[in-house]
Amino acid sequence: MKKLIAIITVLIVAIIIPATLFAWGPSRQTYTMAVPADHITFNSIVDNPNIGDERDFVGIRESGTTNLWSDNITIEKGKDYTVRMYVHNNAASNLNLVAENVTAKFNLPTTTGKSIQVDGFIDSSNASPTEVYDSATFANNEDFNLAYVSGSLLYENNGFGPNGTSLPESIFTSTGALLGYDKLDGKIPGCLQYSGYVSFNVHPQFAATSQFTMSKMVSKHGDNKWVENYTAQPNEIVDFLIEYDNVGQAQQDDVTLRDTLPSSMTYVNDSTTYGNTLYPSGTKASNNITGVGINIGSYAAGSNAWSILSAKIADNDKLPVCGANQLINKASVTTGGGSIEDTATVIVNKTCTNPPVTPPELPHTGPTEDILSILGLGAMVASIGYYLASRRKSLNQ
Repeated sequence: MKKLIAIITVLIVAIIIPATLFAWGPSRQTYTMAVPADHITFNSIVDNPNIGDERDFVGIRESGTTNLWSDNITIEKGKDYTVRMYVHNNAASNLNLVAENVTAKFNLPTTTGKSIQVDGFIDSSNASPTEVYDSATFANNEDFNLAYVSGSLLYENNGFGPNGTSLPESIFTSTGALLGYDKLDGKIPGCLQYSGYVSFNVHPQFAATSQFTMSKMVSKHGDNKWVENYTAQPNEIVDFLIEYDNVGQAQQDDVTLRDTLPSSMTYVNDSTTYGNTLYPSGTKASNNITGVGINIGSYAAGSNAWSILSAKIADNDKLPVCGANQLINKASVTTGGGSIEDTATVIVNKTCTNPPVTPPELPHTGPTEDILSILGLGAMVASIGYYLASRRKSLNQ
């Protein structure tokens, strides 16, 4: 029994692998242009001068181009694509075998993903096999879905002329759409001249992207001359500007602006305003902009907003270093699409007092000075002795 199960498993794998690898089925006898089928069968010739192996009968290419038809295509935003199915009754022409109830069907998924497979089916009530199928795959590294381009369904062959004929959208259901040669009656004779192409266009739809920009600038208070770097004076008040732009395709909710002041700067209470299309001249905002931030609401794609606040620079003596001080102010904008930061810099010079005057140099008391002092003292003693001796001599006289 175990051996029997193993044999059955091998057989199943042998049948399944070709369909998985080549995305067509079912496995069937093949033919050539020189030796066509002796019965009604579809898309089983392997050397068709137009498409090669007919089992690979569903292809994709960019609409409006002459690019090669592909089983797998990486799509691009903003472009439409054409799906094509080849239809050929392979019965030899001299047999006069006409396929009946020939119906085309497509499975066009409405799902969203990074890879979407479109399946094509050809059915005929008197063909063997009665149904053949093939598929082609759309891919992108972003999620997308496929939307049928209304009115694009077309069947082209020699019978309907160069403009072809339109087909109903029932082709996307289990009912399918009847084909034919010179009328859509479901009858297609055997031979290359009666073959044709079913095609339709799709438009890939991508999820709206969430993207925004922001910037931070500074100005002298009240001037509205915005720069990234501003030179100020101690104790001066400056203004900061935060700008936000929704440059994506999706609405962004709970847009929050936040400002982080550097040390040596203090926020001027009640100085914050923000503006947008509803408040083009601005409206008052809470003082939370330097704390948890201010929520300025929701913004559709292409819209923007701004906010201005003021801050006061510390007194000269409270600045951290003598000379130039760089006070860097940081702002952030946060939405469901992420957070972005930017900075503006205020340069302020601290003036320091002159250093104290150095006192006069104290007298030296080294060995040399000591010797000189002793010599001087000796001279003084000798002079006194001489004076006293002179006085005594004068009195004796």
